[in-house]
Amino acid sequence: AEQSATSVSKGESFTDTIHTVENYSDILVIRHPGEGTARLAAKESHLPVLNAGDGSNQHPSQTLLDLYTIQKDLGKIEGIKMAFIGDLKYSRTVHSLIRALMKLNVTDFTLVAPESLRLQKYFMSNDEPGKYQFKETDDIEEAIKNCDVLYMTRIQRERFPDLVEYEKVKDSYVLTASMLKEAKEHARVLHPLPRVREIAYDVDKTKHAGYFPQMKNGVIIRQAILLKHLGVQL
Repeated sequence: AEQSATSVSKGESFTDTIHTVENYSDILVIRHPGEGTARLAAKESHLPVLNAGDGSNQHPSQTLLDLYTIQKDLGKIEGIKMAFIGDLKYSRTVHSLIRALMKLNVTDFTLVAPESLRLQKYFMSNDEPGKYQFKETDDIEEAIKNCDVLYMTRIQRERFPDLVEYEKVKDSYVLTASMLKEAKEHARVLHPLPRVREIAYDVDKTKHAGYFPQMKNGVIIRQAILLKHLGVQL
């Protein structure tokens, strides 16, 4: 439920809300604008807590369905070349996925973003100097030619305190079908959705479009997550 429809709007604390809701359920699934709220809920509750997105921090379940989609479409994850395009500063899906890919031996990343929306250095940090290559660029054409997966993200208006700054960058990268003529034969275009302007509708009809099957995979993956935490044998 939206916070406005709960006792939070009456002044109830977040921790009291958690203790109240856990009496009605077997699992807590939390999407919250505050970063770190899922972690706080997990400390407070005796129930399993699933993070469905905490602000611009992390989105673990999206990462699991993204990994499943890549494995299903390409037949592998290790060794692929990834491109992340758009809002890399505020995109929680990018933050979660890039860390997971690093753990799965993906080492080649192309990061395409306006300077004001580039990925924070924290998400590129690691304990193996020289293993990972992060190429920051504003050239989307180069990413299209070289990468196996193009992970598009929308420029998120709701993350901008200044609307003027949003207007400056909102149309920075728009992927079209004609641009994909330079892509690898097997390349896939993914997107956590919703899209706004960043993927033209003519891309939908190309062999590279993978975002709608990706969305369908989310149902399967999230069902599996829920069943696992309910103790159901899969």
